[in-house]
Amino acid sequence: MESKRQHKFSRQIHKDISDIFQKDPKHFFGNSLVTITKVDVAPDLSLAKIFFSVLPIQQGHDVIEHLDILKSEIRKKLGLLIGKRIRKIPELAFFLDEQEEKASYMDQLIDSLNIPPAPEEPEEE
Repeated sequence: MESKRQHKFSRQIHKDISDIFQKDPKHFFGNSLVTITKVDVAPDLSLAKIFFSVLPIQQGHDVIEHLDILKSEIRKKLGLLIGKRIRKIPELAFFLDEQEEKASYMDQLIDSLNIPPAPEEPEEE
């Protein structure tokens, strides 16, 4: 269960990281369309896990690798934005959010099932 402090901090990091990426998206993502889907913060606020959804999906791992290379630059920019409100800037970890892919796969599986109609039951009077 996430505490109020963690929740508040994760929302703030989500907003600030989004602002950082919006200022220069080509530098961070190239030609990919990226959305930050979720930010999880450790209870001691020392680690922020940032989850992304990437389109096209095939470039997802490339985007995450590129962000790992730029991690110190992103953390520095984040520190300039939230440095007055928190003592220590959290370490950043980037992850690919595959929830939509899994949901799409499950939809395809369900659609491909051949389920016969239920037998008609005689009506009782």
